[in-house]
Amino acid sequence: MRVIVCGAGQVGSTIARHLASEGIDVTVVDLSPEQARRADESYDVRGMVGHAAHPEVLKRAGAQDADMLIAVTRSDEVNMVACQVAYSLFNVRRRIARVRHHGYLEPIWQGLYASDQLPIDVIISPEVEVANGIVRRLKTPGAFDTVPLADGRVHLLGVHCNTGGCSLVGRRMKELSMSGGSGIVVGVIVRNGQAFVPRAEDQVQQGDDVYVITETARVDQVMAYLGHEEQVARRIVIVGGGNVGLNLATRIARHAPYVSLKMVEHSRERAEYISRELRDSAVVIQGDALDKEVLLEANVQSAETIIAVTNDDETNIFASVLAKREGCTRAITLVNKTSYEHVLPALGIDAVVSPSAITISTILRHVRHRSISALYTLREDFGEVIQATAQEGSRLVKGTLRDVGMPDGMLIGAIVRNGEVIIPTSSTRVHAGDSIIAVVSYRALRKAEAILAGPSTTTGH
Repeated sequence: MRVIVCGAGQVGSTIARHLASEGIDVTVVDLSPEQARRADESYDVRGMVGHAAHPEVLKRAGAQDADMLIAVTRSDEVNMVACQVAYSLFNVRRRIARVRHHGYLEPIWQGLYASDQLPIDVIISPEVEVANGIVRRLKTPGAFDTVPLADGRVHLLGVHCNTGGCSLVGRRMKELSMSGGSGIVVGVIVRNGQAFVPRAEDQVQQGDDVYVITETARVDQVMAYLGHEEQVARRIVIVGGGNVGLNLATRIARHAPYVSLKMVEHSRERAEYISRELRDSAVVIQGDALDKEVLLEANVQSAETIIAVTNDDETNIFASVLAKREGCTRAITLVNKTSYEHVLPALGIDAVVSPSAITISTILRHVRHRSISALYTLREDFGEVIQATAQEGSRLVKGTLRDVGMPDGMLIGAIVRNGEVIIPTSSTRVHAGDSIIAVVSYRALRKAEAILAGPSTTTGH
């Protein structure tokens, strides 16, 4: 498989690294000689300098032989034109573009992306996806991450086991499996910054973070079992009125009108614009979120949740820390730099949102084996939760999960059969056509795809 990645920023370079590690032939194109050189030297990819939308540049990048083009430059217009050129001149089969400006994303303009217009197969909007991810976290306030799967029938929950009420602490995984474990499967344990898929003898320890998989109908019960019964926030402060903040405020105002919403925005012009857009849905305060007086004016001391989503990681982190120090119960913080990830829990930040991880999840789903219908990246250095369809003749359906022999680093957390959710044990059998939810570490990815593949399919597209 050959892929061209347009844009060597954080998202483009991370995608290129992921794909190259899986043996995919990757060429990265960027206008910046430094960015292209860094991609060329840091990963097993070819870095090339040039304008991603210019035909001669894409030709030099090998577009005539490419299976996929992923356009994630900083410019929506360059991304869209690159897809058009790739389709019209080089017949590239699959085209993915990151599009940020909400004017391009309105439902009434969706016809623009038809194959006879601007031929883009997949449009990724990080701002919309980030806002969606935050709204999901607001609905389950005790979880630092929450992802619906299988058409909403199954949930992945990320939970801190830092309270005495977490019933998982001290339990071996095989005990949970034998007892039904309150209807959960522990898919990942994160301990001292290191993530791993637990084995039968592993135990959850106090202070661990865990990712568990459960039936959606049991989410509240499972959260209580894990020692979390926090109430949904009714007083929220949003710091940052950019595209993410505005998207988020609009969604909260539409779907949760009972919430008292305040927004802090540094730019006077932007604050006035947001105030007009939101009308009576929110109180907009113009000022610096790192100024204690501004935070107090926004009543962070009585808010249950602060959501910091400016374009600056440091502002988001320190505004969150200051707000919690003043009495705010919970902080949800947007952070782009992965190097900050390990220190944030010590600062009291409850949930971290990574735009790049969300974007990468969306893109990788279209690169994986064709049986995979959904994918969510769990820490960029670890692995993924996938939703896949069990194939007739695949190894997965040839016996019980114990007999199949899952590779180390792969764990099936739920099976959906005819609309019914099954939380599996080692004696459960998977049937062809079942939808399975599985955790897969990157080192187990190739073996996992081999288990999922039927006899006549191949991995990749």
